[in-house]
Amino acid sequence: MPVYQKNGIGDSRNHKKEGFFQMLELKHIKKYYYVGDSVTKALDDVSVAFRSQEFVAILGPSGSGKTTMLNGIGGLDIYDSGDLAIEGKSTKDFTAADWDAYRNNSVGFIFQSYNIISHLSILDNVEMGMTLSGVSSQEKKNKALQALDRVGLTEHINKRPNQLSGGQLQRVAIARAIANDPEILLCDEPTGALDTETSEQIMQLIKELAAERLVIMVTHNPELAKEYADRIIEFADGKIQNDSNPYDGHTDADQFKLKKTRMTFWTALKLSFNNIRTKKGRTALTAFASSIGIIGIAIVLALSNGFQKQINKTQANTLAQFPVTISQTATSTNGTNANDKVKPTKSNQVMAKVSEQDKATHTNKLTKDYLNYVKKLDPQLSKNVTYTYSTGMNLLRKVNGKVKSVSFSNTDNSSSSNSASAMQSAMAASTGVGGSVYPSANDGGISFLKKHYKLVSGGYPKGANEVILIVDRDNSTNINALKNLGYSVKANQKFDYNQIVGTTIKVVNNNDYYQSLPTGNYVPNKATTGLYNNHNNTKLQIAGIVKVKSKSSENVLASGIAYSDQLTQNIISKNQDSRIVKAQQKASANVMTGQSVDQTTKKSLVSYLGGSTTPASILIYPNTFKNKDKVLRYLDKYNHGKRKADQVIYTDMAGTVSSLTGGLMSAITYVLIAFAGISLVTSMIMIAIITYTSVLERTKEIGILKALGARKKDITRVFDAETFILGIASGALGVVIAWLLTFPVNIVLKNITDLSNVAHLNPIHGVILIIISTILTVLGGHIPARMAAKKDAATALRSE
Repeated sequence: MPVYQKNGIGDSRNHKKEGFFQMLELKHIKKYYYVGDSVTKALDDVSVAFRSQEFVAILGPSGSGKTTMLNGIGGLDIYDSGDLAIEGKSTKDFTAADWDAYRNNSVGFIFQSYNIISHLSILDNVEMGMTLSGVSSQEKKNKALQALDRVGLTEHINKRPNQLSGGQLQRVAIARAIANDPEILLCDEPTGALDTETSEQIMQLIKELAAERLVIMVTHNPELAKEYADRIIEFADGKIQNDSNPYDGHTDADQFKLKKTRMTFWTALKLSFNNIRTKKGRTALTAFASSIGIIGIAIVLALSNGFQKQINKTQANTLAQFPVTISQTATSTNGTNANDKVKPTKSNQVMAKVSEQDKATHTNKLTKDYLNYVKKLDPQLSKNVTYTYSTGMNLLRKVNGKVKSVSFSNTDNSSSSNSASAMQSAMAASTGVGGSVYPSANDGGISFLKKHYKLVSGGYPKGANEVILIVDRDNSTNINALKNLGYSVKANQKFDYNQIVGTTIKVVNNNDYYQSLPTGNYVPNKATTGLYNNHNNTKLQIAGIVKVKSKSSENVLASGIAYSDQLTQNIISKNQDSRIVKAQQKASANVMTGQSVDQTTKKSLVSYLGGSTTPASILIYPNTFKNKDKVLRYLDKYNHGKRKADQVIYTDMAGTVSSLTGGLMSAITYVLIAFAGISLVTSMIMIAIITYTSVLERTKEIGILKALGARKKDITRVFDAETFILGIASGALGVVIAWLLTFPVNIVLKNITDLSNVAHLNPIHGVILIIISTILTVLGGHIPARMAAKKDAATALRSE
């Protein structure tokens, strides 16, 4: 068979035989329409065969069935019975996908109303059929340009359909129909909407195309049919009444080959994006309305994030104020053992019973093994660990040229009722038990102090021999702290910073501070200049004054003098082998008062004199609340497998406080998100409604895409792509608006609560919200998209 070529468009299919052969054959085709009890026989036992190259015109009045036959040949309407053979291949077993592939590769449609997709350019319209069949971008563009050149529209390729005349639009339809080089060209009243001159031009063009393929045209115009067609079939009442040039030839069986179609998601996105661009106003309003739920959730998350930071900060301060405490004596929380219960006494008897408090009292054995275990605690969990000792300090200070015994204590030493023992009562006025102790760490405790306090005057301690004065937010401090340091002070009296910063105190060793009496007892030496100037003394100095950082912070250490735990350890190292310590270790009585003491009191006296390296308590300051739990698990691990007497019990005051408020912020956040989520679901429903509206608006486009061979899943993909774009747009818009709203929200909260930068939107939350918006939007629009895919192609093409 010769190949016809014009302007690059020709018959390049290699499966055709030389000469004419049977292209199509309709065998006893029936197509009935049922409305109630009435039956319309659109095709009533139609049998006809068509040559591979001829121009066939089908004439007949409206309702005769000619368009139904044309749609049946094109696979837009599926016959009820009979068979349609394409190059000898029966279509009885064709699936929907087979008909889609057939329309895409073997059939080209030219419609009376053009059926050009309005939001695509001329070039994109012509390329669409090849896009569905998976033709490469370059080949697709070349074929489209050749087709447009053949119909004389090369100069208009980038225009929109609304910029062309009716005749030009019909030429676009022809270019689209022939671009993929189909074997069959189906024309439904191609000149019905054109003037006479333009009609003749279009008919001449179709006549030329008939030299290369089978052209079947439905028309009401007998003059055009007789002038241009090779064969005229007259149709009436669903039957062929006359055929001017019937064909009885045959072809070899099953010569027809199907090529499956495929639309990529990118193509669907492009189609949907171009459609959305034509409705900018509605799209913007839709995106904004859909973003309201995202805005609500984003604001809630931003506030929750900020308030959680404030809570974490408060918790950190709480941790500092209430560290995990390990004392020599602790209270067990295990409760009373059921086995400890005894039968009630008789009414005339009194029974001695151990109180519940005494039962709960537990003595911790802070052995070297345990102390080493604590020292091995991961510093990432707690960088600050304070060791406090019940060791007294022999402190002297020169006041107005006179040496005085002073103390770091914050209690009123004029009364000895608070002393822990008889010896402490006797020595309370002259020794320095008391004050606040902060962890020394590797930097002298500076990191701990800087975290919680700001410097008011002087400097932070540079070593263990420098101490600080802590004041409250109003710059006040404990009056007893100043009195015990030797200051003459009255209530509400004020001191300049330079009266305190730089103050020097001397620590005297036990051997110089205590003298032995002939009776074997010990008493303190008098506070003299000689004792003050002893070269064995340790010089201390008040390095600076600090106070708590902000209103929202807590005073971790009590107001008054604070010193590093390293100072106490240094004093112990100098005094643990002193004469008074050794004497007290051997004696069964208080070496100061001569009173007999039990072993517990004796142990306390030795510790007080600096003879014990066992700390009175250990304070662990975890870095975060989460790390606190890890610290507690680490401490609990030590007790595994040990009997109760050997276990070490700690006190977790911060945990007790946090348990009262734990989860409160999370609960509030979940409730607020739930309320905001309602608007998100509402947005999802609105998207479904808008997508359904878009389906109704684009019904004809659906028909066009199906006529070009788009599958159901391709149609679904187009509308899913549209909701995908809307989902991303609404999600991004919601996140941006929420982020912008954090600025005024922070200003308002700052004025109301004095909290800075509370609303803070986490970028990760923003990305997650955009993803959620996209997923929900696609889900909301998927049902209407499926509805669009199920629309009948022929019905969709007839919609307006």
